[in-house]
Amino acid sequence: MNANNFRLPARRLATVAAATALAAGPASLAHATEDQGRASAVVLRTGLNVSLLNKSVNVPLAVALNEVQAPQSAEQTALTAKLDGVDGGKPFTVLGAEVAEAKATVAEGRAEASTTLAHAKLHVPGLPLLSLIEVEQVTSKATCVAGEKPVASANLLGSVTALGKKVTLTPSGPVVVKVPAVGEVRLALSQTETTTRTAAATALELTVSVNPLDLNVAEVEGTVTLAKATCEAPAVQGAPPASPAPASDVKPQGAPAEAGLAETGGGSMTPYLAGGALALLAAGAGAVALARRGKN
Repeated sequence: MNANNFRLPARRLATVAAATALAAGPASLAHATEDQGRASAVVLRTGLNVSLLNKSVNVPLAVALNEVQAPQSAEQTALTAKLDGVDGGKPFTVLGAEVAEAKATVAEGRAEASTTLAHAKLHVPGLPLLSLIEVEQVTSKATCVAGEKPVASANLLGSVTALGKKVTLTPSGPVVVKVPAVGEVRLALSQTETTTRTAAATALELTVSVNPLDLNVAEVEGTVTLAKATCEAPAVQGAPPASPAPASDVKPQGAPAEAGLAETGGGSMTPYLAGGALALLAAGAGAVALARRGKN
């Protein structure tokens, strides 16, 4: 009777310990991710919709070039982004550049991201010969150091051409370029934002509405982001963990044709998942030992 009465609490103990370990796992993982900081960078991200044949066919054009994320230090330098299925079945080059770099690092209380894009031409379906935009060089950088104020910067170096027209951009506000029978592009220059622990910088943000020759052969609408960097500072040693940061940008739905264009990162969760498994094993072993004592 005594053995049976003791065995039941032992089993309950094992169940409670396992449940506690499972519940604590995600929380511990979240705190660990926040503590070490985060950084991300992307050279190009498109959120466009291409309408063909008088809007009878809609094709989302979602491409990311050189998108990287840390805690894992990462770097990408692919120079072109291509998309299949929007140009008569042939690969369509969305962006070509001489330099296209994105870096993200998190180490020793510091999270940092940066991008550089130089001598780049961006095209959309329906305008194979006319660039949507051409830039000589744009850069962005975000730096977040534990216990310090984050810093964000974005720079436009050299000229910008939109729909064949040279554009002069100023920090005072966006510029709209309109071309009859082609469409319009709205350009916003050098956007930066900082909080107590985060920073974000975008070199160029474009809002696009293109309908070549008003023939409804290919109508393109949406947004394009060039050279974006973000970071979140690691927690100060000894400070209580901060509440979770707001969700970041939605990831692109489409996938670039080249393997080098895919996003990297995500493996940093593995050690914490392994730690949760060890906690479960330890809890089970303790409960079994306690049950055996009850038998003796």
